[in-house]
Amino acid sequence: MDNTIQEKSFRFAVRIVKLCRYLQTEKSEYILTKQLLRSGTSIGANVSEAQQAQSRPDFVNKLNIALKEASETEYWLRLLHETDYLSDEQFHSIITDCDEVKSLLVVIVKSSKN
Repeated sequence: MDNTIQEKSFRFAVRIVKLCRYLQTEKSEYILTKQLLRSGTSIGANVSEAQQAQSRPDFVNKLNIALKEASETEYWLRLLHETDYLSDEQFHSIITDCDEVKSLLVVIVKSSKN
């Protein structure tokens, strides 16, 4: 697998952890933040698990789970933005990274199925 997705999903998880820390300390938001932290860090964890897949179907399955987690993360980010926990600037900065990770996962999953 391309190491790009591994690196980008890890860097994205770091941004999510830092964003969640900010939301908890500066905005006193804990419920949505916990959901965001779980899904946002799960993307990279599933990408890492895919590295040790026992078969091609197992590999594709792990990456599909990562893709689902990325979609869920996008949902929580949108919700935090629409409820004014994230400014436009904060939201657009991190949603761009989320979209990039999702796009990479889609390409890898599609090419791995062939």
